[in-house]
Amino acid sequence: MGNNDGDGINRRHALECMIWAGTGVLWTVAGGVPKSLSLLDDVEAAEAAKSGFTFLQISDSHVGFNKPANPHAIETLKEAIGRIDALPEKPAFLLHTGDITHSAKPVEFDDANEIIGSTRVNVHYVPGEHDITDQATENAYLERYGKGVKGGGWYSFDQHGVHFIGLNNVVNLKKFGLGFLGDEQLKWLEDDLRALSSSTPIVVFAHIPLWSIYPNWGWGTDDAAVALGYLKRFGSVTILNGHIHQLMQKVEGDVTFHTARSTAFPQPAPGEALSPGPMVVPADKLRGMLGLTSVTFKKNKSPLAIIDTSLAD
Repeated sequence: MGNNDGDGINRRHALECMIWAGTGVLWTVAGGVPKSLSLLDDVEAAEAAKSGFTFLQISDSHVGFNKPANPHAIETLKEAIGRIDALPEKPAFLLHTGDITHSAKPVEFDDANEIIGSTRVNVHYVPGEHDITDQATENAYLERYGKGVKGGGWYSFDQHGVHFIGLNNVVNLKKFGLGFLGDEQLKWLEDDLRALSSSTPIVVFAHIPLWSIYPNWGWGTDDAAVALGYLKRFGSVTILNGHIHQLMQKVEGDVTFHTARSTAFPQPAPGEALSPGPMVVPADKLRGMLGLTSVTFKKNKSPLAIIDTSLAD
């Protein structure tokens, strides 16, 4: 089996479909294959909101961060929330995929709640590793955001015919900081999915990606294969994550994996630095590497549109 098959390389490239930080892009997913339509503008945003039910993802706000990569992270979070307030059609809800805070301090959570809560849009949270640093902060997180959740903070809900699943993969991290779900959560996930029809659209959201992007940096989840095994019978699965602070997308069969930008600071592309962490970029480039994600679902139709908007757009 040689590696000089051009078509094979192209197919693998299409399958990987990794997108680095840039301006907002409208994605439509048909038959499990994402297609870039155009750069987002206000007219497209309004039409997308009217054509189906829309929700937003925000991630890695890191309230409390004030290092050189972005000394004003709380201000860029406010900018992102301002974008939501300015939308012509309000989203059904907001998903926050973790690292709400930078060091799990009560005052950081208070500031985040005040800013994010100003949208008056319902918010569904999952924790990041900066939100749960030990047993005490895990308990504090669950006191704030744990109403109605199972175990260590996992839960599901249904809206507009879509089944949403929030997972916690930031406790008991494995080698290099790889995410971990654990047997209790995986058993709950299997039970949660059992009664659903295979035609039910599924959206899973968690902090650390459920696919192996760069394990040496902890950019993956140790036992994700078990969870993905439970999901493989469904015809439409979208998995939304944060943690890596940049846009990357991958399609495997009927599963689309999509990571979001941070609202606080960028991180380097996998392997392009000695380690992950806040990346200093020129001030005039920073907002182009921060942003939020909008998803539009059209009932009884494929496609599902994923729109990534940077703060510079």
